[in-house]
Amino acid sequence: MIRSIILLAFTILFSTSQASAQKIKVYFNHPVNTTVSTGVNAIYLNQQFDDTIKAYIDRAKYTLDIAVYNFGLGTTMANIAGAVNNAYNRGVVIRWIYNTSSSNNSLPDLDVNIPRIGSPTGINYGIMHNKFMVIDGNSADINDPIVLTGSTNWTDQQINSDYNNIVIVQDKNLALAYITEFNEMWGSATPTPNLTLSKFGQYKTDNTPHQFTIDGKSVELYFSPSDNTTQKLISKINAANSSIYFGIYAFTDTDVSDALTNKIQNDGLYVAGIMDQFSVNYTPYPNLTPVMGNNLKIFNLPYIYHNKMMLIDACDVNSDPMIFSGSHNWSASADTKNDENVLIIHDDTIANLYYQAIYSDFQVLSLTISSCSQVTGVEVPILGQSAFYPNPATDYITFTLEEKDKAEIKIFDQTGRIVKQQLGISGNNTMDLSELSPGIYFVTTNKNGNTKAIKLIVQ
Repeated sequence: MIRSIILLAFTILFSTSQASAQKIKVYFNHPVNTTVSTGVNAIYLNQQFDDTIKAYIDRAKYTLDIAVYNFGLGTTMANIAGAVNNAYNRGVVIRWIYNTSSSNNSLPDLDVNIPRIGSPTGINYGIMHNKFMVIDGNSADINDPIVLTGSTNWTDQQINSDYNNIVIVQDKNLALAYITEFNEMWGSATPTPNLTLSKFGQYKTDNTPHQFTIDGKSVELYFSPSDNTTQKLISKINAANSSIYFGIYAFTDTDVSDALTNKIQNDGLYVAGIMDQFSVNYTPYPNLTPVMGNNLKIFNLPYIYHNKMMLIDACDVNSDPMIFSGSHNWSASADTKNDENVLIIHDDTIANLYYQAIYSDFQVLSLTISSCSQVTGVEVPILGQSAFYPNPATDYITFTLEEKDKAEIKIFDQTGRIVKQQLGISGNNTMDLSELSPGIYFVTTNKNGNTKAIKLIVQ
C-alpha cells in the first residue's frame, strides 16, 4: 500500500511540476545528480553561464539594469561585454552599478557612453555585493520583464570553476521591485545617475515589496541591509519540520549556527551542510561540528564553494519546501553593511532542483545524503497520533498497542526500501534501531487493514 501511495504522489507531482517550472529557472555550473529528481531534472551548464547571460541580454528590447559586484577579465567576460555593447547599439538603455573595491577589469570593454557608477568606500560601508540584472522591467508587455540573480559574479573563475547557481525569474512585479532597489542606489529613475541622491548600504530604506506569487508559487524578496535578511533566514530555520540542507561560502554569523544547533538538538532535525574552507576559522564551524558530525563538510578542493543556499524541508511536501538563494553570505557585514539580495522560493519542484545539485556536491565531498526522490507524499496517509515513542529516537522505539491488536510494523528509508519489519506484534513492544543510520524514516503500522504512515527521526 505504501508503495502505491508513493507512486501515486510521484505521478501527481510529475504531471504538475512540468508546468510549474516555466517562469522560475535555476542553473548550476557543476554537475547535478538527476537520480534524485522528482520529475524535473536540474540543469548543469558546463562552463556556459556566460552564454546564458548573453542570451538573455540579447533578448533585451528597452532596458538593462545591471548591478554586479565584479566584472573581471577573460574570454567569458568578453562574450558578455560584446552582448551589452550590441544591446546599447540597438537602442537599449543600459545602466550599470559596480563595486568600487573590486577589480572590474572588463568595464573598459563596455562602450564609453554606457553610464555606470561605483559604490562608495569608507568604514561606514561594506561592499556592493549584488549580482543581478533586470531586463525590460518597465515593459508594457508583462512577458518581457526578467530578473537574473543568484550567487555568480561575472568573472571567468566564478563562471567556469567556483561552485555557483543562477536564478532567472520572468515576472513584472518582481522586476519592478529590483528596479526600485537599483534606482535607490542609482539615485534616479532616469538613465542618468544622481550621486547626490544615491543611497547604498545602511543609508537605504525598506522600500520594496517582499511577497510575490509567481506561477502559483510564493516568493519572498529581501535586500540587505534594510530588510533584516538574516532574521528572515533564521525564521525559516525555526519553521523547518524535517530537514535542512545548506551550502555556503562565508558563514560567520553565530545567530544562524545557534538556530541550526537548536533545531538539531531540540527538534531532532536532519541537518547537512557544506561550508567553504574560508569559514573554518569562524565560530559557527566549531559550534556546529559537535552536533552535525560527519554531516558538516568543509569544501577544501580547488577553487571555492561560492553558493549561498539553504533548502528547508526539501523532501517534505506536507511541510513548506523552500529554497533560500542569492548573494547574501551568512555574516554580519552581509546583514548590516553590504548591498545584497535574496530570493526565498516556496516550491517543492524548485527545492528539488537545488536538492539535485547539493546532493551531487555532497557526493564530491564523500557524503551521500538520503535520497528523497521516491518518498514525496509518503506522509499523505498519516492518521491520528503516533503509535510509538520516542521520536526522535536513537537505539529503539516502543510501540503502545492494545493487547487484542495484531499489527504489522514496517520501517522504510527515504528511497522506499524496507529496512526493518516485525509481524503480528501487540501490547508494548520494542524495536531495535541501533543498526539504522541517522536520518528520516517512515514507520507504517497495519492493523486490521488500516494503515498509518508516520515520520520517524533517528539520531
